[in-house]
Amino acid sequence: MVEPGPEEKIDSTFRNGSLTAAGIILGFSLNFISHWVSNPNDWSKIDILPMLLLMVGIAIQVKVFADLLARDSLIAAKYDRSRRLFLIGLAIVAAGIGLALLNDILGLGSMPILG
Repeated sequence: MVEPGPEEKIDSTFRNGSLTAAGIILGFSLNFISHWVSNPNDWSKIDILPMLLLMVGIAIQVKVFADLLARDSLIAAKYDRSRRLFLIGLAIVAAGIGLALLNDILGLGSMPILG
């Protein structure tokens, strides 16, 4: 893969599509954590790790969303960095959800996700 030049720019239409996708995924992540937190069941210590993963992943997604809104996000190198960082945040959120589901399936946590 060829590294972009220092001033190479991407088309704003391309960036806008990425911004839309990042916003939708961020919305799903925030909705998931909101639904999980509003669950009336008690928390246990085993619920801390999935919650931390979710919070870190969402924080990264919010930072990337803000970066994509900046004017200089049309610079290819900055766009590529934001894209990679967003995928890392998405993977961390997915790991948090997976761990929460595993805790629920194994009966370890007191915050059921599956119902």
